[in-house]
Amino acid sequence: MAGTLYLVPTPIGNLGDISRRMAETLGEVDFIAAEDTRVTLRLLNHMGLKKSLMSYYRHNTAEAGRQVLDRLLAGENGALVTDAGTPAVSDPGEDLVALCAENGVEVVAVPGPCALITALAVSGLPTARFTFEGFLPMNRKKRRALLDTLAAEERTMIFYEAPHKLSATLEDLAAAFGGDRRVSLCRELTKLHEEVDRTTLAGAVERYRTQAPRGEFVLVVEGVRHIETEGATIGQGLERVGDLQSGGLSRKDAVKQAAKELGLTRNELYAAAIKER
Repeated sequence: MAGTLYLVPTPIGNLGDISRRMAETLGEVDFIAAEDTRVTLRLLNHMGLKKSLMSYYRHNTAEAGRQVLDRLLAGENGALVTDAGTPAVSDPGEDLVALCAENGVEVVAVPGPCALITALAVSGLPTARFTFEGFLPMNRKKRRALLDTLAAEERTMIFYEAPHKLSATLEDLAAAFGGDRRVSLCRELTKLHEEVDRTTLAGAVERYRTQAPRGEFVLVVEGVRHIETEGATIGQGLERVGDLQSGGLSRKDAVKQAAKELGLTRNELYAAAIKER
């Protein structure tokens, strides 16, 4: 009979977030597949546990995934952990879960720390509907193309970002969504220097022009505010273009976004904006 794969979250900063069930599960499994065995070893030492460890990370998912599956099919129980947070969410563990599902191996998720949910909860932005986008593409052209597809997104959006890329990402977010869009920058969640900065994209861009970002960030960005689009007029379109330009968008980008939001013809709206100027 095949064993079970347990998805065990690990603290995103505060070791006090280890639950009894998380600790018991790690203590009972036969082996642990870890993103970085050194990080996991420190966690196990903190809990006084000794376990068989194997590496499972982005660059060895095919080979290591087969090794994990073989052990599970042989009847062993295993746990999958990341360095921090919940496995299989914005994480190569999703491939292992899919592999187990394809081969009839039971997968059990243990609830626990998750940076995106923690950030959303404290953001002060709408939480009923949201979309998680994870890390944006490193290539700026691809990043901007993806953000363009989100320009009319009404749900709250959540992004992960590393400190060395934060400034460029904030500039691209402001260019795509307008500087007046609200954002919560959640830094070092659950750690000693945890910080939640509720501001606008323009305000965030300005802050990090002069201040070097530190720590890992979760960006929670307001979705586009609902606008009544039925029967929208060119006049309403021009008003929206003005709002977006005040937020930092160029005329071209403001027309593009306003036309998409209001269901207007881009060329007609652009011509009206030029005439108004």
